[in-house]
Amino acid sequence: MAFCPAHAPPMLMHPLIDPILQNALREDLAGGDVTAEACVDAERQASATALAKSPLVVCGAPVFRRVFELLDPEVRFAALVAEGEKVSRGTVVWRVTGRARSLLIAERTALNFVQRMSGTASLARACVEAIPAGCATRITDTRKTTPGLRMLERYAVRTGGAHNHRDQLGSAVMIKDNHIVAAGGIAVAVQRARARAPHTSRIEVEVTNLAELEQAIQAGADIIMIDNFSDELTESAVKRARELVPRPLLEASGGITLERIRRLAEIGVDVISVGALTHSAPAADISLDFTVA
Repeated sequence: MAFCPAHAPPMLMHPLIDPILQNALREDLAGGDVTAEACVDAERQASATALAKSPLVVCGAPVFRRVFELLDPEVRFAALVAEGEKVSRGTVVWRVTGRARSLLIAERTALNFVQRMSGTASLARACVEAIPAGCATRITDTRKTTPGLRMLERYAVRTGGAHNHRDQLGSAVMIKDNHIVAAGGIAVAVQRARARAPHTSRIEVEVTNLAELEQAIQAGADIIMIDNFSDELTESAVKRARELVPRPLLEASGGITLERIRRLAEIGVDVISVGALTHSAPAADISLDFTVA
């Protein structure tokens, strides 16, 4: 059964993804494909199936399809499992049919994208499933994304069932350690942000110890990121936040592993941000197997 995340992944609109995919095709085809052009008749027809060679969460069907379409609009695509579905090794997930040359030329570019996307979605799903039943803790990504590929990586995070953090620097006020140093302290940084930010924006402050946590509370931060806190310090931070009305949201970040997620959720943090979702997720193993007409 397909996994149904609380929030469906955002659509990947062609005007947004086409430049990314076209650049990747140009990178691989600067000199054409001498092998396919030399060995395969121009009108030879073929079918190819994308095979999961390990358990994974399927992600990237719109991208996989579009790579082939951009190269050859006559290629036909079929999704054999739903986007976001967890499949076992040996599952056929997609099929493309058309000119054999077109399938061969686009193969590696298409697989490069979806192997990364499915790997990210698979890790996101594992993190979400580590949250104990009844806990409202949210798993999010970070801005530690591959330059130029953020849109696809964030889509993969959502497909895995996790959430996205701020998309870009202009999306939210997030006062981190270097902002605090440059501004002259937490209180002055929050004060200046409050004076400048729209009334619709919440203000997040990163802290590294309980003293800074208290400063952020006194400054009126709406969200406090507790960075690299131990479980014991996290418990203290959650206890302090629960004394407040209204209370700030607490986001745990830094040193997050799959094994720690359950414990942090049980302690009661509101958000766990996991940079590894986009910077360290291993690529899923997907192959493309051919048959000719």
